[in-house]
Amino acid sequence: MAFVESPVQLLNVLEWAHLGAPRRPARQAGQARQARQTADGVPRQPGPRDVETEPPEPGDPDEPRDASDLLDLLVVVLAPHDPMTRGQLRRMAELARDQGHRVQWTEARGGPAAPVQTVGSLAGPLRRAHRIVIGDPFSRYVQLLLTITRARELVVVDDGTATMEFVSQLARGERLVRWHRRGERGARDLVFAPVSASARRRLTPNDRRSVEIFTSMPVEAPPGVTVTANDFAWTRASFGPPRLTRTTDLVGTNLVETGVVDPERYLAAVAALAEAHGATRYFAHRRESTDKLRRIATGLGLEVVRPELPLELIARRGPIGRTVLSFPSTVVHTLPLALAGTGVTVAVCDIDPDWLTEHASPRAEGFLSGVTGTAREVHRLPPMPVPARCVAEGTP
Repeated sequence: MAFVESPVQLLNVLEWAHLGAPRRPARQAGQARQARQTADGVPRQPGPRDVETEPPEPGDPDEPRDASDLLDLLVVVLAPHDPMTRGQLRRMAELARDQGHRVQWTEARGGPAAPVQTVGSLAGPLRRAHRIVIGDPFSRYVQLLLTITRARELVVVDDGTATMEFVSQLARGERLVRWHRRGERGARDLVFAPVSASARRRLTPNDRRSVEIFTSMPVEAPPGVTVTANDFAWTRASFGPPRLTRTTDLVGTNLVETGVVDPERYLAAVAALAEAHGATRYFAHRRESTDKLRRIATGLGLEVVRPELPLELIARRGPIGRTVLSFPSTVVHTLPLALAGTGVTVAVCDIDPDWLTEHASPRAEGFLSGVTGTAREVHRLPPMPVPARCVAEGTP
């Protein structure tokens, strides 16, 4: 069983299954097209190829590692509230079904009784499953489910740069806390502390349980943990290569929405970055606020694109700019892998410490610097100068 709460987590479950499972027959074209119909009956853009390719030759680097039982993988989507996230998850669920996986969409947050009903319905399958795959070890929902499972194999797939913090905390034996949260513990944290501690113990390998981390992030394996590299082989095999435009694209982040970066300084930096590098499109993070995106479109003149799939798939499908600019985020690690061999240059712009808000976690500056400093195959840009008048006036 796999538990996912975001499109990126589901993408990485597909990457993990591609690497570790035997190839499964693809659906016929008509069935695949039907699977891409959502509840509203509106057809979506084509995803991966609908017809199965020739079997891999012996020694093919894309041939799976071994013949495991992943043909019977059940992906449980713990649906969030955010509309953009839900939309991308539905598209990813279609792709997962096209690959032959079973997908169970669960309204895990559909009301006061939803958590109890969800946990109750999953308890039996959880106890029977011998391998559990999770996308977010910081999720309280996932931590609660981990206390039920008896699985002897646990796999953590990437949930972006949060994986780096998870590995560090696991190695140090610390409680699991997201990097952008401040140190204070509220009443809910204290009540949930025993569950979180139990989940952390289950994510620590022992004689009865193995733990694997499937990641594209530069991490060092904690004692007893297996780290498997994710090089986006499924994405590269299923999409592209993309058509390249002559322009530059800019990738947005949700650092403002998480309270890490001041909104006015962020907008001023976006304006300066777009002007310096000739960016014309802004690929929005799924959690960026509508008001901020409106200001980027109307005030800065950038075309705001709200992708229906994770950016790795959108970029691989194309068209995409010959240069892609980003602030410190997951994509500075994943896009060079997904776009390998295409000629696209990925560049990252550092976050100036002056951009951080007074509410930012004390760990924020070091964490963001680490995200940039450990990125491979990217060009590193200095922080964009933000004129003081822009911040004072609130207009980039």
